[in-house]
Amino acid sequence: MKTTAVIMAGGKGERFWPRSRTKTPKQFLSLTSDRETMIQKTVKRLLPIVSPEDIFIVTNVLYAGLAAEQLPEIPAENIILEPCGRNTAPCISLAAAVIEKKYGGEAMMLVLPSDHLIRYEDMYTDTLRQAISVAETGDRLVTIGITPTYPETGYGYIQFERDSTLGMHGVYQVSRFVEKPDLETAKSYLASRRYLWNSGMFVWKTSTILKAMEKFMPEVYEGTKAIAESYGTDEFKAVLERDYEKLPSESVDFGIMEKADEIYTLPGSFGWDDVGSWLAVERINSTNELGNYVEGDVITIGTEHSTICGGKRLVAAVGVDNIIVVDTDDALLICSKDKTQDVKKVIENLKICNRASLL
Repeated sequence: MKTTAVIMAGGKGERFWPRSRTKTPKQFLSLTSDRETMIQKTVKRLLPIVSPEDIFIVTNVLYAGLAAEQLPEIPAENIILEPCGRNTAPCISLAAAVIEKKYGGEAMMLVLPSDHLIRYEDMYTDTLRQAISVAETGDRLVTIGITPTYPETGYGYIQFERDSTLGMHGVYQVSRFVEKPDLETAKSYLASRRYLWNSGMFVWKTSTILKAMEKFMPEVYEGTKAIAESYGTDEFKAVLERDYEKLPSESVDFGIMEKADEIYTLPGSFGWDDVGSWLAVERINSTNELGNYVEGDVITIGTEHSTICGGKRLVAAVGVDNIIVVDTDDALLICSKDKTQDVKKVIENLKICNRASLL
């Protein structure tokens, strides 16, 4: 059975403002010293398992040029351009239907976000291979959970059964998916050792996810199936632009995973980071002896535990602690580390003030 991968790359990365903008979102930026962008890294670490011609990118039409420029190895017809955002369920359903149309039958399908980082890539590919072996027999929906290391309140969680009904080592049946918890609940999840972080990575056959879509989300199933019928023809772009916005906006977690049976999870311990805010920069890069991560033309005096990303001008930080500074040509972010999730509120304010040039 052919193995394919679908990389979801339509997000805006608003918590990485002011570098992440509407025209250049986080997944198309480099946040590491090797200068590879997030999406380039995502594709590269898949290559031991999936050939470039079998990798599909689903992204917003605004990013057509970025995707083509950064991923020249991906066939142009494999870059599916959403005319508008409709969350993960329509994205995944359309990709599954397109894959079956292109290959004339079902295929294995890895579904992955475009903006995560993985430290131990060999362990990651081993986990994906094991997930494929679970998903290829029967109608099984498989998700990769992440072994939690602290009581994170910004992630959804997966509760799993201790005894695997499959009798396969390291594979567990999912009891339920739960939304982002408060701190005390997150602490109880960590203590129970029966919860994983929900990474948003999935493995299944195209036929399995399409059956689930037909059962639990028939409107999405019928709509994406109709759109996919035109794939490979001159009409595909027009049909996609006309009909995709009519689909309900819903996540695959809520629409499918919280309702379906035969859901399994594999705990992943491969150095995963979802790079969800500017706090991640110091986790994924080396800091100096004072706990600072410094990039660009920066002078620090009496400054500790801070992330300072300079632009074209000199940035001098004197006597500050636990802050994030990001300088760009037209905007400067100064943020306390404990308020990084509130960067999205800057975006909301800019929208209210009609300052579209800064979005």
